[in-house]
Amino acid sequence: MRWQGGRTGGGVEDRRGLGGGAIAGGGLGVGVLAIIGYLVFGIDPSTTTQLASQFGGVGAEQQGQVGTPKDQAGRFVDVIGANIDDVWSQKLEGYQRPNVVIYEQGTPTGCGYGQSAMGPFYCPNDKTVYLDLGFWQEMENKLGASGADFARAYVIAHEFGHHVQTLTGTSDQVRQAQQRASGQAEANQYSVALELQADCYAGVWARNASAVSNGQVALDAGEFEEGMKTAQAIGDDTLQRRSGGRVSPESFTHGSSAQRVEWLQRGYQSGDPASCDTFSGA
Repeated sequence: MRWQGGRTGGGVEDRRGLGGGAIAGGGLGVGVLAIIGYLVFGIDPSTTTQLASQFGGVGAEQQGQVGTPKDQAGRFVDVIGANIDDVWSQKLEGYQRPNVVIYEQGTPTGCGYGQSAMGPFYCPNDKTVYLDLGFWQEMENKLGASGADFARAYVIAHEFGHHVQTLTGTSDQVRQAQQRASGQAEANQYSVALELQADCYAGVWARNASAVSNGQVALDAGEFEEGMKTAQAIGDDTLQRRSGGRVSPESFTHGSSAQRVEWLQRGYQSGDPASCDTFSGA
């Protein structure tokens, strides 16, 4: 994937090296969070808020350096994030970019105390994407995801997709629908639709990345297939099989491998967020 010549946004807050610490207020143990991190890729806003209530508050303030990180991994996040912003600025009237925080181990957030075991997530309360870059290695080494640049960019674009859902009001509508749901299985259907739409939005970005950057950010031949390999690896059914349990569709929160691949591909083929209506059957 070409990205080295892409523009930087300069808005990444780098908290790496500031230390993680324990979860505020006790709450969930690290072992349980690790399971959530593997079974919940890119925690959706409603789940993040539920976790926050168990964390018992935001915790101590933590402020990192804001700008463009000097290392390659940090710069990658900045370039890809800036390119995603450029795409959505064209696709969504009134788009406002999210904050982006990269950290290690754990960090305070507007949704409680976040830890790397949760995986990458978006917090709607402070409109911030949180990334522990070590999670990429976890995905590749333990979940069989691709290590290609686009596979990692897909992770970032998925979280930006949740930000778009917050801006459009979709996330609030989903929370309201979940509150009216007759049971957990029905509520989970809305979570699946939300996550699949974020996958579709990631595909929309990928289709438009080159056009908004004059080719400075672009997928190489075969690169999109690496993203689909990652989508395949993190489907709920695949993860449930990997964990040794039975496949339980009623417990899905992010969609099956086939669904994640389908909606990522659909967004990429159309390049149009209007094609990302995942709620018709929810």
